[in-house]
Amino acid sequence: MDFIEELTWRGMIHTVMPGTEEQLKKEMTTAYLGIDPTADSLHIGHLVGVMMLKHFQRAGHKPIALVGGATGMIGDPSMKSQERKLLDEETLRHNQEAIKRQLAKFLDFDSDAPNAAELVNNYDWMKPFSFIDFIRDVGKHITVNYMMAKDSVKKRLSGESQQGMSFTEFSYQLVQGYDFLTLYRDKNCKLQLGGSDQWGNITTGTELIRRTLGGEAYALTCPLITKADGGKFGKTESGNVWLDPRYTSPYKFYQFWLNVSDADAEKYIKIFTELSREEIESLVAEQAADPGQRPLQKRLAKEITTMVHSAADYEAAVEASQILFSNKATETLHKIDEPTLLAVFEGVPTFEVSRSEIADGISLADLLVDRAQVFPSKSEMRKLAQQGGFAINKEKVSDAYAPASLDMLLNDKYIIAQKGKKNYFLLIAK
Repeated sequence: MDFIEELTWRGMIHTVMPGTEEQLKKEMTTAYLGIDPTADSLHIGHLVGVMMLKHFQRAGHKPIALVGGATGMIGDPSMKSQERKLLDEETLRHNQEAIKRQLAKFLDFDSDAPNAAELVNNYDWMKPFSFIDFIRDVGKHITVNYMMAKDSVKKRLSGESQQGMSFTEFSYQLVQGYDFLTLYRDKNCKLQLGGSDQWGNITTGTELIRRTLGGEAYALTCPLITKADGGKFGKTESGNVWLDPRYTSPYKFYQFWLNVSDADAEKYIKIFTELSREEIESLVAEQAADPGQRPLQKRLAKEITTMVHSAADYEAAVEASQILFSNKATETLHKIDEPTLLAVFEGVPTFEVSRSEIADGISLADLLVDRAQVFPSKSEMRKLAQQGGFAINKEKVSDAYAPASLDMLLNDKYIIAQKGKKNYFLLIAK
């Protein structure tokens, strides 16, 4: 597989430094990509870079994932209008381990292949470095004029930001440049990958390598991913879409991809899956012939949910997605976990009810009229139940005065009441 050719048709190349392609054709090459360790999980904004590393390894080259422990303590000014909060070492180490577990789903770290992936943390070589040593051995090679010419610096100094720029942030590109120099010297790493906003920092590294060691190093960046409507990719109303199920359930993760627009699905399926060009072209043709079936979104959601979580999580998410549209979802409701249940019924009216009254067999009419205001009156509830328009946990109930029981509780805590086809209510037994 030709790495540049592969990334080109996938729409994953923004800028390539001259000589990069020749270097990759000449020999197995080592490349690195930096990952910000400010949380103990990656989010889908990180996935473009991770997929670059994955394709790089598939092409027979050696990927290095660099967790920016030191740079995470400073904060990258690129595309930011203010400084980020700084992390302590214990938090950084915890985040590093969590990130490595997630990366292991994409990259081969453990085989004895010559191109097995590696994880490094720049804190390890920056921690013992004194400030005097740094400004003497590194700072003297890069002029202030060179650093000031970078777009990330110019934007912050041009008045677009009210806060200006601290010396800490100004020095960021030197620290990142020194990372590249260290990996070039110690691991023969000749290429740095990153987003297009990183071009300035990456080329500082190639310049530092040239000026200190007389070496030749290269840079390749991918475009920043956007949505077709101009909105920010990877953000929802509730924030980032995370890879860790503690922060974004597999069901919500699956739903995010399932609900992207047709234009975005056609773009994302190239970037976030390993599907071949032929498979993707076939799916695009299917979508054009019958957009209502949404084959692109379905396949995208399947591939990426399986890769990030598991095939079982994907199957469970599909099953959970059918709950609202199926009249035979009772079994699924009793099977799904609490985060998925709450995600499926997010936003529906919620009422707290007494667990002891349910145990005592309170009638459904008393429960749903007097205790929870699901129905305005018992007569209306009785009529709807007789007409087949009332259900508990997707199971039709014809007798409004039937007793409630603890057996009805999903996850030993919830009851789903349904009025008509589309009106759902969540009861929480306490």
